[in-house]
Amino acid sequence: MDRRQFLTASASSLAALALFGRSQIAEAKRSDKSYSIVLLGDTHFDTEPASVYHSDYNEPVEWLNRVQRAEFARNGEMWRERCPRLLKRAACLIDDDTRMVFQLGDLIQGDCGNPDVHKKMLCDVMDSFKEELCGLPFVTVAGNHDIRGTGAGRAYREFMPARLSEELGKPVDGTTFWFGIGDDAYIVLDFNKPDDAELERILLETEGARHTFVLVHGPLLPYDGENCRWFFHGGGSEADTLARRHFRELFARREVICLCGHTHNTELADWFGDGGRITQMTLNSVWSKDELGSYTVFAEGPDQYGAYRKSLSTNPDGTMRTKTDGKPYTDESPLFDEYRPGLKRYVCSPSAGSYKMTVGPRRITIDFYAGDSTRLSQRFVLR
Repeated sequence: MDRRQFLTASASSLAALALFGRSQIAEAKRSDKSYSIVLLGDTHFDTEPASVYHSDYNEPVEWLNRVQRAEFARNGEMWRERCPRLLKRAACLIDDDTRMVFQLGDLIQGDCGNPDVHKKMLCDVMDSFKEELCGLPFVTVAGNHDIRGTGAGRAYREFMPARLSEELGKPVDGTTFWFGIGDDAYIVLDFNKPDDAELERILLETEGARHTFVLVHGPLLPYDGENCRWFFHGGGSEADTLARRHFRELFARREVICLCGHTHNTELADWFGDGGRITQMTLNSVWSKDELGSYTVFAEGPDQYGAYRKSLSTNPDGTMRTKTDGKPYTDESPLFDEYRPGLKRYVCSPSAGSYKMTVGPRRITIDFYAGDSTRLSQRFVLR
């Protein structure tokens, strides 16, 4: 498909988006025009008391039950006051050239123990966020919390495609799909349950795109953290490795820009390899502590990539530590060694906030506002 064919394919979704009160969306078809998108990372929407959404919670494993109930308390506290402030700040980023709002998974906490309550939690947050964010088309991706709990996966896949069809004005049949804004392609992936055949089809269908964005909860490039295998096709099996490297090459040749979440960090990684480039921006809106409302950096430079995971997993004598679940860490140095030589930029911050991406014909930036800051905290130049 060449660019003219791509524009024809994406025009119907653009026309439908204009029906949602933003007629300016059609202007994005002109490649000399810039547009913006407001971005949110993980939000873990919840409320107090925990019984509102978690009265049927039924995790039988004692240590996991304890950990997850602590998450309910964390979420309730941060959604009492800080996260509503963050959301109001995000709404202030909307202006005349803003087309949509993206949220990069873990929209909700999940753990409802009841699929009907899970659907209500999804519906409540979608309605609330839409109202706060000026009614703009709102796209979210499937995170691990969004499908967590009894019957939660089925509930999400029954509820969300229908809701996203309304948001985009085009049929969405599953959790892996694409839509266009002008001559740019936005590919939404479900990293929980990758649909490789559908992804192959989408990549062919969107070949003529000016810019290709991948929206996914777990990252494309491994993240430097405890559970570093929680990324797209990140399992350690031979089949996972083959699929990971296959799609990595396809993404690199398209020079994709990945927008993701999951790690509760604000992070930029720019990787060159496989004959191309993958630029990955990780977003975080879990404002769980006051201090995360200021921008700080705890790792910068390619040489730091993988250092945090090593510090977590290794004792001073070189032996492997034990994780929360009682299982020993594995040595993941070879995984990070595979990617580190191709990294040209790497910076990682624990800060949480809201983001505004501006997309132009030759330049793409993301402005980060930590917490509810009215001043720009950091500008990331993606391209």
